[in-house]
Amino acid sequence: MAFRISEEEIQRRVSELADEISKDYEGKEIVLVGVLKGAFVFLADLMRKLKVPSRVDFLAVSSYGKFTETTGQVKIIKDLDHPIEHEHVLIVEDILDTGLTLNYIYSLLRKRNPASLKTVVLLDKPEKRLVDFKPDYVGFTVPPVFLVGYGLDAAEKYRYLPYITELEK
Repeated sequence: MAFRISEEEIQRRVSELADEISKDYEGKEIVLVGVLKGAFVFLADLMRKLKVPSRVDFLAVSSYGKFTETTGQVKIIKDLDHPIEHEHVLIVEDILDTGLTLNYIYSLLRKRNPASLKTVVLLDKPEKRLVDFKPDYVGFTVPPVFLVGYGLDAAEKYRYLPYITELEK
């Protein structure tokens, strides 16, 4: 049977994450930096459930191309529109597997002198990690299978699914 996280489970967990993040950032405004394209659905739901003011900006990076395995090379396709110096920044990512992409983004943004910098990932695949990177907030720890839905894609397909499921070969 294929691995699956239901729409209801996702929404419940996103609400829990929003509560935890809101508590940690009480009295502050945060800049949510979404990693395109996969994180946009998660970011939109998370932002609406936060109880603290937030602004949104986006980065687009590439490390997969049209394949299901990372190339290991991370490149910025779209940088932030606004500076983040002295801002409280939360990087919002759909999935953390090898850690190469998120580690690269974290290092890049850290150099821009934010007041604080944290990460939230909807899905964590610790078994796939190639670099030592630990996110601040995790939605679900998942097995090392290829997942689609809720923003995650395979060659630009399946992002529209309201749930997450294993892509069966």
